[in-house]
Amino acid sequence: MLYKHILLAIDDSPISYAAIAHAEKLAIALNCKVTVTSVIAVDPFKGVDFYKVAPAVTQYLMEAEQNVQNRLKDVQETLIHHGVSVVETKIVRELPPATGILEAADELNADLIVMGSHGRTGFKKFFLGSVAQEVLSISPLPVLIIKSVNELE
Repeated sequence: MLYKHILLAIDDSPISYAAIAHAEKLAIALNCKVTVTSVIAVDPFKGVDFYKVAPAVTQYLMEAEQNVQNRLKDVQETLIHHGVSVVETKIVRELPPATGILEAADELNADLIVMGSHGRTGFKKFFLGSVAQEVLSISPLPVLIIKSVNELE
């Protein structure tokens, strides 16, 4: 199958940069569109007394939004500079990461999801969960999981 639209899900981890490199090579080889997305997760202060933390919540969300916008813009510019013809960005807000990624893929009619996996195993995976594993197990689309930060050849 030839892909026409890659949804590239990133965060600020080193493994995301490996996923970016893989998506770039695929997009150039297949001449397909890339939408770079990042999820601003569900409020980390949820369940805490709102009136005591309202200023902290507001500051956190403003900083998270700005960081995500900057990261997506940088990746977009890099991909375009390297030869990807169409690169768009999308911020997903207030959803758990896996849900946000899957909803974005559906909304944008992507036909491939590319993302990194931190490679947690055993107790860490059980305790911390795995966004990549959840996306992989639920997605009706093909999912390319990048597990290594080694350079592409």
